Order: sequence, then C-alpha cells, then structure tokens
Amino acid sequence: MRWAMVKAAVAGTTMVALAFLIPLGLMAQQTARDRAFTAAERQAAALGPALAITTDQDAVDRALASTDAGAQGRMAVHLPVPAGSGVPGDGAGPGGPTIGEGRATAADVATAGGQGRSFTVAVPGGYALLQPVAVDTGRTAVLEVFVAESDLTRGVSTAWLVLSAVALGLVAISVLVADRMGGRIVASARRLAAAARSLGAGNLAVRVPVEGKQVDGSPEELREAAHAFNTMADRVVQLLAAERELAADLSHRLRTPLTVLRLNAASLGDGDAADATRHAVAQLEREVDQIIRSARRAPEDAPALAVGCDAAEVIRERVGFWSALAEDEGRRWQLAGAERPAPAPVQRGDLAAAVDALLGNVFRHTAVGTAFSVDVLATDSSVIVLVGDAGPGYRDPAVALKRGEGHGGEGSTGLGLDIVRKLAESTGGDLALGRSAVLGGAETRLRLRTRQEEAPPARAGRRRTRGALFPK
Repeated sequence: MRWAMVKAAVAGTTMVALAFLIPLGLMAQQTARDRAFTAAERQAAALGPALAITTDQDAVDRALASTDAGAQGRMAVHLPVPAGSGVPGDGAGPGGPTIGEGRATAADVATAGGQGRSFTVAVPGGYALLQPVAVDTGRTAVLEVFVAESDLTRGVSTAWLVLSAVALGLVAISVLVADRMGGRIVASARRLAAAARSLGAGNLAVRVPVEGKQVDGSPEELREAAHAFNTMADRVVQLLAAERELAADLSHRLRTPLTVLRLNAASLGDGDAADATRHAVAQLEREVDQIIRSARRAPEDAPALAVGCDAAEVIRERVGFWSALAEDEGRRWQLAGAERPAPAPVQRGDLAAAVDALLGNVFRHTAVGTAFSVDVLATDSSVIVLVGDAGPGYRDPAVALKRGEGHGGEGSTGLGLDIVRKLAESTGGDLALGRSAVLGGAETRLRLRTRQEEAPPARAGRRRTRGALFPK
C-alpha cells in the first residue's frame, strides 16, 4: 500500500508539473527570441537620427562605430544613391555604398527600401533585421542589424534546467508527503493484521489501539476496523467464558452418577473384573475432575504442556488397559509394532484419548467376542496406528467421519472419530477409514506426521504381541 501511494503521488505530480512546465519552457524560449529582435530594433533606432542629419560616409561610419552592434560588426548601413549622380534609381532607395558588414542580399535590401517597412530575413548564422530610414525627401537608407542564432536561445537552457529542478523538487516533496501518509496507514494496517494473527494464535487479550499518538493520522476506516476487531475479540472472550462455564456445569452434573457408580463398584468384591471396573470408575472420575478444572481455568492461566511423547509406550499402556475388558468379553486381540520407540509430536494425554476413542468404538459397535488388532508403524516421517476388527465394518466411511454423524448404531455420536481426526490434522497427518485386510472388518488408520517429508510405510519385519487371537 505504501509503495502504491508513492507511485500514485509520483504519477500525479509528474503530470501536473509537465502540464505547467512545458508551456513555461516554450514561453521562455519565445521570450528569448522576442528579446533578441527587440534589442536589434533598439540598435537600429539609435542610428536613425544620425542618418536623418547626414548621409556623409565618414560621419555615418563614426555613428555606426558608436553603437554596440556596430562595434561588434553586426550592423550595416545601406545608403541611397546620392541625388543628382545620374545613376539609375537616383533617389528611389538604397543602392549606394554600404557601410559596415552587410549580410542580407541586395534584393532583400531593395525590397525593404522600396516597401518602406522593416522585416526579418534569414541569413547565414542567424537573421537580419532590415529597417528603412528616410534620409530626406524621396531617398531612403536601410539599416541592417544581424541577430545571431545563439542570441535567440540565450538563457533558454538555464530556464529549462530551473524548471526541471522545480519539477523534480515538486515530485520529491509529493513522494515525501505520500510516504509519510502511507507510513501511517501501513502502520495501522500492520497493527491490525498483527493483532488478528495474535488472536488466531490464541492470545485473547490482544487489542488494537484506537486512540493516542500511535494512531494519529490513521484513516477513519482503519479506526472503525480496529473498533470492530476489539468488539469481536471481546465477544470471543465472552463466548469462550460461557462455553467453559457450560462445560464445567455439565461435567459437574456427572459427579452424582459417578458417586453412585463408584459406590457400586466398591461393593463388587474381589476379582479381576471388579478391580478393572473400580480402576475404570476412578479414571473416569479423574477425567471429569480434569475437565472441570480446565473449564474453570482462564486460557491465559493454562500451564504450558510439553509437546511430544512415545506413541508406542502410550499404545501399550492403553491396549493393556482394554485387554482386561477384552478377556472378560472373550475378544481375541493382538498388538504389533509397539515394542520399539515411536516418537510422536502430540501430547501424551491427547494420544491416549484418541487410542481410547478408537478402541472404545470397537467395544461399543461390535458384538461381544469380536476380535480386534492394533498395529504401530514408525517411519522416518510419520507414526501410523492401525486399529482393525472382525466386525461388520463401516457402512459409509464418509458419513462416519462427519462430526455428530457417527458410524452407525445406537448411541453413536461421531465425536470420537472427530477427536482422532483433529489430533491427526494438528500434525499434518490424516484419519482414514477402510476394511481390515487381516480380520475382514473395519480398519481405522491414524497417521501422525513427524516431519514434512513423507516416506512410504514399511510393513515387513513387524513382531506381534499376541493375545487370545494367536495364543502361544
């Protein structure tokens, strides 16, 4: 924007300067020409009285030498033929001797004397002003004043240089003014853009100044945009606060059924199933408490979390948790590729929630006794998690990926797959649904990008941790 304003100022000022300076330059050139011929007429007029008194050659020669033009050899006097000399044309006009250096032709001199009017003729090196002067009754002399070509352009070059300097000065001043004005506009626009980027990055406290020296000279439109941005930011903060309050209230409502569930789990007695149930209830209670604390906490007070975890370790832990329930339901399961570290650029809790969502879908949407498998593939550029089952599969994978649609069955909300998809997309990866080549049912592929370059996954050489599906 700043450069555009400078270019517009240069173009506008240049056109205005040319519109005024070209006519002024031409006028200066015409003024120099008129000044040269006017000076020649004054020189001729200065010698006229001497010719009216006498036509004696010596006297005329002395009078001619006394003038500036005569002294410089630029003036000549064409005397008439003396009266009573018997020469043809006696007394009719010039035709007698010429005093000084004459440059005009005899024909031009005769024309000037015969017509009785002055005019200018072109001669080598410039122009000659021919002015007739009556010396007595019936006789006319002609004064010739030479005007050099350089006299016609004297001072014109200087005038053009001065006018050009004035034009450049005007352009420079307009550029300076436009740059100052553009700088203020650009600074205001950059402040607005920086605030928008900061808000998009999560800084809800950012605001754009609308008063003070910092915004003096800013256009009214940008000030209105700053007001609108601040209003929008305030509204976003209010909506987020209301959303946090709603999430906290809804989560708090779960405390009563959780308390009842915890009491019932405590009365189950001993056994692996009872212990697993009590562990699940305790974990659920911790998750609800974490949701309430997170919802009540302001965004700027949230602690900084380290990004990055060992995906293999997280998956081993979550599969181990779900394996107890799988054994209770008679589900055969298998885990492959989780014995080697697989660094992933996500938080440990987020990955655990995503794996729980995928395994929870298997238990929720397949019949009791349906087998499932979890594969971990670590490449140079990504970590891929494959969760497959021997169930009926996805009826419509495209619909299943839509938030709130689910993949079929009572109680399906589709939020679990949406959580997994957002986790994958936060790293530049993706979530894909298909059919398992091993078990024949649904297969969900979670791909977490660890760097920009993507390498094809290698499936060879995986060692499986076998459960009841492939007993040792």
